[in-house]
Amino acid sequence: MRTATVSRRTAETAITASVNLDGTGRYRNATGIGFLDHMLDQLSRHSLIDIDVTAEGDLHIDSHHTTEDTGLALGQAVHEALGDRRGIARYGTAYAPMDEALSRVSIDISGRPYLVWRSAFTQARLGDLDTELVEHFFLSFAQKAEITLHAETLHGHNNHHICEGLFKALARALREAVALDPRKGDAIPSTKGTLGGQP
Repeated sequence: MRTATVSRRTAETAITASVNLDGTGRYRNATGIGFLDHMLDQLSRHSLIDIDVTAEGDLHIDSHHTTEDTGLALGQAVHEALGDRRGIARYGTAYAPMDEALSRVSIDISGRPYLVWRSAFTQARLGDLDTELVEHFFLSFAQKAEITLHAETLHGHNNHHICEGLFKALARALREAVALDPRKGDAIPSTKGTLGGQP
């Protein structure tokens, strides 16, 4: 079982994130930000990765630190659960339609953190989450998971649909990329022989 638990403590937040890459999409997420919890639930359900996140943060200030550090902790947990990356598919691409909105996410578990973001929102908040933090969550996740991540909204105008579509596309792309390919056996899918995983 490819599992990991990461605890992140700062003067601003206290977060614990657990993942099981070979799970069934079970989730228990409590960040104190309702809309972020809803997105993490979608990420778990559609990736089939079990995700358990608990967070306490300085929400009396705003949701920035909690959202950022949740992305960092969750990305680190995925990074550790992947181990040395032997046998994984490595790449994943998914489209997620949500009514009028269509999102596309492509992932390379490359060991090279990078985010390309092509999406925008026309309102400042979704529930209790600042929409500008959606990109920041994706960036934080990509940094600590050490993945190359391209995320874009191809079309759409409903902000809820755009955001949820991005998380669902991330989930499906991640599900594809972390999957074990039986044809690869225990080979690391890189001609370099390493993908920046654990020794």
